[in-house]
Amino acid sequence: MAEAVIVATARSPIGRAGKGSLKDMRPDDLSVQMIEAALAKVPELDRKEIEDIHWGIGQPAGQGGYNIARVLAVELGLDTVPGVTVNRYCSSSLQTTRMALHAIRAGEGDVFISGGVESVSSFGISGGADGAPNSKNPIFDDALARTEKTAEGGAGKWTDPREQGLLPDVYIAMGQTAENVATYTGISREDQDRWGVLSQNRAEAAINAGFFEKDITPVTLTDGTVVSKDDGPRPGTTYEKISQLKPVFRPDGTITAGNACPLNDGAAAVVIMSDTKAKELGLTPLARIVATAATGLSPEIMGLGPIEAIRKVLKLAGKSISDIDLVEINEAFAVQVLGSANELGIDHDKLNVSGGAIALGHPFGMTGARITSTLINNLQTHDKQFGIESMCVGGGQGMAMVLERLS
Repeated sequence: MAEAVIVATARSPIGRAGKGSLKDMRPDDLSVQMIEAALAKVPELDRKEIEDIHWGIGQPAGQGGYNIARVLAVELGLDTVPGVTVNRYCSSSLQTTRMALHAIRAGEGDVFISGGVESVSSFGISGGADGAPNSKNPIFDDALARTEKTAEGGAGKWTDPREQGLLPDVYIAMGQTAENVATYTGISREDQDRWGVLSQNRAEAAINAGFFEKDITPVTLTDGTVVSKDDGPRPGTTYEKISQLKPVFRPDGTITAGNACPLNDGAAAVVIMSDTKAKELGLTPLARIVATAATGLSPEIMGLGPIEAIRKVLKLAGKSISDIDLVEINEAFAVQVLGSANELGIDHDKLNVSGGAIALGHPFGMTGARITSTLINNLQTHDKQFGIESMCVGGGQGMAMVLERLS
């Protein structure tokens, strides 16, 4: 059975939605630049050998609508290459990598483009919408009302509504899930804020060390301006500053702008091959995809999704957490990273070592591929072999992947 290996990655800078550096970039045009950049790193590859483009997007509407993956193929001049658009929300582009892994192991092709994009700035443009209230099934009305009541008045320790014979709120706002995780785990506001500071400080250190010059592919805007840096990192962030921020989602809550990710724009691409094709082309792969896993849990505490996803992927990989050198858990919220890491016994010194989404940003459909790029670069930078990337997923899911560095 062929192994699936990653031979190139490219990720854009991450812009702040609505006011940042990429706010006027269409998601398809941004995606094309990243795919072109990734393919430029493997000139040995005949583009006609690309089997499929798998592209993730968390909100496939407006400028990101239709089948954006097929739009990209045509825009790239790859008329004979098909494309499929994937939505597993925050892990959409990790799912695209998983699809390439499965296809290669099944012998259905040797070369795939995976990745994803999100342009929160374009939500609502050309008919798009970020939440489409008409899509909500009225069977969940009672659950929605319960969430709204909790948000208005605060809450005690979270309990599973299934235990009371009630439906969980599948449409729950992500900030409310984070507050539920805080009450469920007992993780304090101070601990969350200190992780938010650590994320910013680690990102600042990585920037100063030149790490992101390797990680980021510059984007050329329509006016010719070149963007080469993430908008999000805030140099000099301190606990004293962050601790003064007010809760966003509940009057007595713990989630603030300092311990949660912002809204963002960005895209990232990954070129995945069979190991036999890479050898035929004389390529030295960056990493081998060892295993992937997806799991589910209550939508109301979706932030803890990485726990079972990591346990499952470790079992599939035949490894324990002690075998893993570096871990990336997407920082949708500090509380869910801490809750997941604490439960799994992950050493914080191995976790998100160059900062996470609190500092860098979280363009939903891009994030899985962005973390893949960052994890590979960190494995190279720190001369380590095995890494895990994982994230919680809206609607109550978790995903994880084990990578082995090869070069």
